[in-house]
Amino acid sequence: MQAYSGRCIALATQHGKERALALPFRWGLRAELELCAVDTDQLGTFSGEIPRLSDAAATCEAKARLGMQASGLPYGLASEASFGPHPAMPMLPVGQELLVFVDAERALCVIEQRLEWRTNYSHTMLEPDGDPSSWLAQVHFPSHAVIARPATLQADVLFKGLHGNAALAEAIATCRAADPEGRVWLETDMRAHCNPTRMRSIRRLGVELVRRLRTPCSECGSPGWGLLDTKPGLPCRNCGTATELTLSEIWGCPQCGARREQPRRDGRLQADPGQCPWCNP
Repeated sequence: MQAYSGRCIALATQHGKERALALPFRWGLRAELELCAVDTDQLGTFSGEIPRLSDAAATCEAKARLGMQASGLPYGLASEASFGPHPAMPMLPVGQELLVFVDAERALCVIEQRLEWRTNYSHTMLEPDGDPSSWLAQVHFPSHAVIARPATLQADVLFKGLHGNAALAEAIATCRAADPEGRVWLETDMRAHCNPTRMRSIRRLGVELVRRLRTPCSECGSPGWGLLDTKPGLPCRNCGTATELTLSEIWGCPQCGARREQPRRDGRLQADPGQCPWCNP
């Protein structure tokens, strides 16, 4: 029997993430998620009006524990993400998605994360006579919501979750009137319930976390054996210079600390010269 079969897990979210996570946990662990009505925005918001004071992993764990506290359950689950340019390819936007599972009975905290290339994360400055149509098509509006605010940041003028053309036009007009130069800052709304692409990313990560929770450590038997870190240094195919690409993976147990280094799962042994600091400085 799986470690969490028949158990109930507190899910702390205000943004509908149960739609992405309930089925993977039900089918993979035979566990049910209990939605907890807690104010996760107190730990920070994507739109920045409430800054995130801790890193993503600490914030995500704090969310999970808020749900556990509100529900009285010994198990908690939460999601967090951050978005920005890829560290090696600044023109490419990526998302860092995290899921944290907390088991108070085992004093266990399992973090599953992935660098997600499939994202519509973007922003643009709309000039007074500017037309946002091409940018809106690029970010998949109206199926994906956007945020509007005056270019000169004002706390009391902020429009989130804009899905319709009429609502967006009204928001842009209000923001233009509030900005001294009539400029408007537009950005994608990255909250899960406003962003189907991100919701799919959370579902994929949920499946990966469930697989991990189904895998016991060979040393201590605790659930949660999985990928902990990566080791860079994949050699260039042309000159053999070590690159920043992953050479090997570090798998281990978050409970007892057992570790094992193993080759990349994709079997790749060499890096393309275009990613080499010597061949392509």
